[in-house]
Amino acid sequence: MTVLDLLEEIEDIVDKAPGVPLTGKVMVDADELNAIVMDIRKSLPDDVHQAQWVKEEKERILQEARAEYERLINEAKKQADYLVDTNDITLRAHKLSEEIQQNAHEYSKELKMRTYDYMDKILFDMENKMDEFGMKLFGEMYGQMEKSLLEINNILKQNREEVKEMAFNTQNGTDGSGTDVK
Repeated sequence: MTVLDLLEEIEDIVDKAPGVPLTGKVMVDADELNAIVMDIRKSLPDDVHQAQWVKEEKERILQEARAEYERLINEAKKQADYLVDTNDITLRAHKLSEEIQQNAHEYSKELKMRTYDYMDKILFDMENKMDEFGMKLFGEMYGQMEKSLLEINNILKQNREEVKEMAFNTQNGTDGSGTDVK
């Protein structure tokens, strides 16, 4: 069962539980709820693995963008060397080389921006799922579990901030170390 299925099962147990007169509270089977909580704990690592996959996928996409950028730069240099036979050709070659380099830079930047948007969306969706998960399940009885979810959300928010910072650096033409990227 998925975590969401288990949460629905808890909701059903609470909805069907007999009420305690004059208190507004219900009586539930603690063993049954504890068994479901154990199942939820077993399922949580899957969500953590998915977040790790997103991080690895981000790195893979960025590596591909860097490799494509380098390939385009090398191609532009080779083409420029080939055209250096006369002064007129040399001027055209320099201009063409700059255009290719600019196009490669813009293409790389666009790929990075799309990657950041994609990662931000996934992290945002996971953050929302974790918020929904916390709202439905956690109350007074599950304070410790709520603390764990908040830590996961903080990590997700930090990851989103890193992605936004990388996007900002890319947008502003820096590589994050303070040096300009052309």
